Amino acid sequence: MSTTVLHPPPTGITPGPKRRSSRRRRRDLVAFALLAGPNIALLLLFVYRPLVESFYLSTMQWNLGSPVARFVGLGNYREWFTDPGTAQVLTTTAVFTVATVGGSLVLGLGLALLLNRKMAGRGFARTVAFAPYVLSGFAVGVLWLFMFDPRYGLIGALLRMVGLSSPQWYTAEPWPLVMITVVYLWKHVGYVALIYLAGLQAIPQDLRDAASLDGASRTRTLRSVVLPLLTPTTFFLVVTMMLSSLQSFDVIKAMTQGGPLGSTTTLMYQIYQEGFVNGRAGYASAGATILFLVLLAVTAVQMRYVERKVHYA
Repeated sequence: MSTTVLHPPPTGITPGPKRRSSRRRRRDLVAFALLAGPNIALLLLFVYRPLVESFYLSTMQWNLGSPVARFVGLGNYREWFTDPGTAQVLTTTAVFTVATVGGSLVLGLGLALLLNRKMAGRGFARTVAFAPYVLSGFAVGVLWLFMFDPRYGLIGALLRMVGLSSPQWYTAEPWPLVMITVVYLWKHVGYVALIYLAGLQAIPQDLRDAASLDGASRTRTLRSVVLPLLTPTTFFLVVTMMLSSLQSFDVIKAMTQGGPLGSTTTLMYQIYQEGFVNGRAGYASAGATILFLVLLAVTAVQMRYVERKVHYA
């Protein structure tokens, strides 16, 4: 005769894999909210909220300080696109951006290759090269104004030493744009060199030694080994320097104030002039929205197409 043994019911239920996974997700969500929540709140408050308000103001005809604003829809945008001076502003912005971004990449890479060599005083040279980047852009502009002075400036004196006359940097086109481009490059090339220097030091020495054993010259090693491995660094610098150049303001304000005859007025400086000099806050907000869309489009194109040529190790 068989005997059936009755076991007592279990006192607790072991949670299954789904329940454990759900608890883990809730804990991760709480940790994310505690760590990233304050940053997200600050971004919403100080970045995205002003962006939305700027777009709203761009649909209004409002003079800065006036208690009355009139809704005009896309009127400010139509005025901006039909303004005869818009073409010159866009051309100046494009020339300045291409010159500063391209020049800073080329000069910064050359300076980084030089500072990467073993030489006496290398640490001091790196500090001196990077120092201009941490200076105030307005102070840099004022300093270089004296250096570019045709009669008393250092640059004019150096040109006279070799039998050349100083150009009219302040009044004759295209010299004002050349002047602010040179100053912008002087201020930012140290930063580019520092980033490139970090990229150069991350390249394994074994690869250079292997290229040397194969009989590759320094130029061939630079072109076939170093530059391809620097493409992530170059891509980062292209994006950041282009965004910085399109938003450049302080050097232009200190040196030319957009003149002469608007020859150095970029889109960023036009926004300042329309908003804070002419008091046309609605029109300036339309320009700011256009600049935001330009920055967004440039970044999207770079992320979509330029990044394809990046070789990540």
